[in-house]
Amino acid sequence: MIGKFATSKAGHDKAQVYVIIAMEDDFVYLCDGRLKPLGKPKKKRKKHIQIVNTTVEQDLYNRILNKETVRDEEIKYAIRKYIEAR
Repeated sequence: MIGKFATSKAGHDKAQVYVIIAMEDDFVYLCDGRLKPLGKPKKKRKKHIQIVNTTVEQDLYNRILNKETVRDEEIKYAIRKYIEAR
């Protein structure tokens, strides 16, 4: 599930697109690179998000999975490319 795009189903950020960067029990940590940067991701219950069957580019996915250096600009760019392709 890490590295996939997700949209928020509930809350003040409804329909916002995020990238899942971590998981913990019933929660996921979401990042959009702008309002929710990698240093302070949004913690949200799994039932409050809709997971999209699309992942970020392979290179970015591997770096997120291996907890290597990822910049907020890369997350923003991946989300922008996903939204344009929809």
